[in-house]
Amino acid sequence: MADLQANTEKEWTRAEARVCCLTEDQLDGVRASEKREFFLVHHLAELKEGSISPLLHNTPITCRVENTERYTTRSKVRICTLYTVRLTHGDFTWTVKRKYKHFQELHRDLYKHKMMLQFLPLGRFALQRQQLESMSEEMPTLHGTDRIRRTASKPKYLEDFLNSLLENTFSKNYSGTLEFLSVSPLSFIKDLGPKGIEGYVLKRSGGHRIQGLNCFGHHQFCFRWSHRWLVVKDSFLLYMSRDPGMVSFVLLFDPELKVLVGRCYTDTKHGVCIENFSRKLIIKCSSYRQAQWWSHEIRQLSEHCDFLQAHRFKGFAPPRPHTPTKWYVNGSGYFSDLADALEKATEEIFITDWWLSPEVFLKRPARGTYWRLDQILKRKAEQGVKVCVLLYKEVELALGINSDYSKRTLMNLHPNIKVMRHPDHMASVVFLWAHHEKMVAIDQSVAFVGGLDLAFGRWDDSSYRLVDMTPSRVANPGADPKTEDLEGESAIPLTTGEASDPPRGSDEVDLGCNSLLWLGKDYSNFIKRDWTQLEQPFQDNVDRTQVPRIPWRDLGAVIHGNAARDMARHFIQRWNFTKIFKIKYKDKFYPYLLPKSHITATHPPFTVSGATRASVQVLRSVDRWSAGTCEASILDAYIHTIENSQHYIYIENQFFISCADEKSIHNTIGDAIVKRILRAHSEKQKYRVFVVIPLLPGFEGNITEGGGRAIQAILHFTYRTINRGEFSILSRLKEQMQDEWTQYISLCGVRTHSVLCQTPVTELIYVHSKALIADDRRYIIGSANINDRSMLGSRDSELAILVEDEERVPSLMNGEEYEAGPLALALRKECFRVLLGADSDPAINIDDPVSDHFFNEIWNKIAQSNASIYETVFRCLPLDSVRSARGLQEHAGAPALARSDLERATQELQAVRGILVHFPLHFLCEENLLPPPGSKERMVPLEVWT
Repeated sequence: MADLQANTEKEWTRAEARVCCLTEDQLDGVRASEKREFFLVHHLAELKEGSISPLLHNTPITCRVENTERYTTRSKVRICTLYTVRLTHGDFTWTVKRKYKHFQELHRDLYKHKMMLQFLPLGRFALQRQQLESMSEEMPTLHGTDRIRRTASKPKYLEDFLNSLLENTFSKNYSGTLEFLSVSPLSFIKDLGPKGIEGYVLKRSGGHRIQGLNCFGHHQFCFRWSHRWLVVKDSFLLYMSRDPGMVSFVLLFDPELKVLVGRCYTDTKHGVCIENFSRKLIIKCSSYRQAQWWSHEIRQLSEHCDFLQAHRFKGFAPPRPHTPTKWYVNGSGYFSDLADALEKATEEIFITDWWLSPEVFLKRPARGTYWRLDQILKRKAEQGVKVCVLLYKEVELALGINSDYSKRTLMNLHPNIKVMRHPDHMASVVFLWAHHEKMVAIDQSVAFVGGLDLAFGRWDDSSYRLVDMTPSRVANPGADPKTEDLEGESAIPLTTGEASDPPRGSDEVDLGCNSLLWLGKDYSNFIKRDWTQLEQPFQDNVDRTQVPRIPWRDLGAVIHGNAARDMARHFIQRWNFTKIFKIKYKDKFYPYLLPKSHITATHPPFTVSGATRASVQVLRSVDRWSAGTCEASILDAYIHTIENSQHYIYIENQFFISCADEKSIHNTIGDAIVKRILRAHSEKQKYRVFVVIPLLPGFEGNITEGGGRAIQAILHFTYRTINRGEFSILSRLKEQMQDEWTQYISLCGVRTHSVLCQTPVTELIYVHSKALIADDRRYIIGSANINDRSMLGSRDSELAILVEDEERVPSLMNGEEYEAGPLALALRKECFRVLLGADSDPAINIDDPVSDHFFNEIWNKIAQSNASIYETVFRCLPLDSVRSARGLQEHAGAPALARSDLERATQELQAVRGILVHFPLHFLCEENLLPPPGSKERMVPLEVWT
């Protein structure tokens, strides 16, 4: 299998050489262009092979000798002069330091080359000969008898000499001239930032701070020196092979950056040590002064880099003011905007997901394959866009997400699509933790982030449909409005594509008459049956005529500009880390990625419709195993936001496992909630905590038999957080305020109902969101669950953003006028509108989230009423009345009203408002829900469940 995969990747490499090269028209366009586009970083070898000059077309390059430094050589026999030459080329300005002999060597090399051209075929080299005619045959001497005149004239003479060379087309493009000027193909790509410092150095092997990548010894025989072209930009450095054409390594600047000179740091003469969190890079210069020059320039270039210090919450990125951003509730809007954004990509697409389904449709109902993810990526790859995908490599015995199928499917589409999987469990000794991030970055200028994988089962809208069948299979005369909308839509005969759809390609299947929203495996009920056979994506996983789907509630966001650059930089850090770590990815088929400069991020190439400006900070949970660095800024941001909230917090999360005991649980989010409520109680303040979580964990299992052991394990730690045991939130609150806790915190889930084949059915809505809203002024959206896995940083890798409104709009808080943030206010209202069914009842006012009337008479009353109705009609689990295994058995034998009295059940369901229900605090409270000793779930460390 390994040999087959290796051969496949060799074929991909050969195919890339054929398919991914720049066309002649593109090469001609680059030659004639007065600027260098960023996509050229992926085509450096082709630029060299095409003899394309790194210099900008039709743009003069001028020099000025600014300064001279006189110094004695180490032998103290003679005095040397070092000239500082300032060069200008378009918008780029930089300096080089050269001795007089360097000018002589440059002229001599050009003269030799001119002589050689006399013996080469006239027709082929006529243009070069013509360009060299204006060159002087001799280098005038700078030595004379008048010392004063000589000292004053040397800089001016050298300046005139160099400017005259740079006016000649051939001489300025000569490789020796470019090396003299410290110019490479990366010098004038505007999106890489300032020109920086470049040049040849000797680079020592090793120095990686990744286990297993270095020789164990420290003797000189344990490493080797290589000639490399070093490039230093404003937030990173890299080196290329001797003939610049392939990037061999990228070092990102971070808070651990150190630039040290001297033998004591480098164990070598004229050495410079450049150190960051993941590597200690040693270079050797030709002289002491050159080593000092390199170290000075690196420090100066990195001086204003945002990533040299830890920022708020100990995060790698600072808050980015005035960032266009937009939130999404549910996958429909998120996927649709993402599809449109992917269409606008011109350079790069970065995707990282826990699970990715290549065949997922981003716009629905699908009337063709144009908006299917794999077809979008293929289309962009064919246009020359580089698509880089990072997938979590699962432990196959534990998870069935089949990332190998996803990788093979994508990479077989086009050589411009590169997919890496990580971690290698044996090599990295990482068996328990996952890459849980969900992010897409486009041209390093627009980024989508949140809880939504680009995978089956994630697309949904606020209707949360349980049923999705073709019109011929729908027969529900007594359907409620939720199903009637679906049936009406399904009944429309659709024979052509959407008006907004571009023309379909010849390879696309005909879905013109399709009315289904969830095709094949996309229709899911993972508690009834988890996903299997993903290599057959269009075969149903469950019988949709018998089993309702589980709707999926999730939140996401899009960001632009500098914040999007931060998100892309994180992806680049992980990509380059994975490339270094895994031997199979060292091949040039998987390129090193380069971060764009934040200087050019002010005006993104496009903005997603509906985005509003706010302050945005990128947060993450990473560790040495996942990204080569350590950070837990998401946890710090959650705790800070809770502690500093004034009126309320709204939490919507897939998990709720917290309250530290320093044994099994370590994150303190639950503790922060307790402290904030107790403070409000002692100060007699109005303060509310809203918590919305899934009614059941998202694992396969028959809940009527107690659920699978995985379900019970998560329930154990969830109830331990909420109300069971000395560390739980409610237990600690009751100690201080008895039953008054009900005025401070409300814990809920979400559920809906429909009609399937003339029978009323209900299902929980799976809350997969990872969001926190505070005071209608700020919110956090990301991939991080409230548990140790997501929050500690040392376990799963995660991404999130903290958005803080910069503007204010009039609102209400506790019956008084209040200045709210427009984004946070709108997000909270959208959540409450759907949860409470505000659109169906004008009496439901959601303007004031903390007033007694809203909290007691609307929020809690609707949640309690809905829960009671669902218990009456369906006797659906989990229930407060079922407190033991025996009670569970007795419950299973009792008939539900939905089956015994259809008319009364329908009448009862008409009183349901929205989707909110109270979370059953006493479900199986008399049972120990931890997996029993000897079970496979108990054999794994408890950290897996927390």
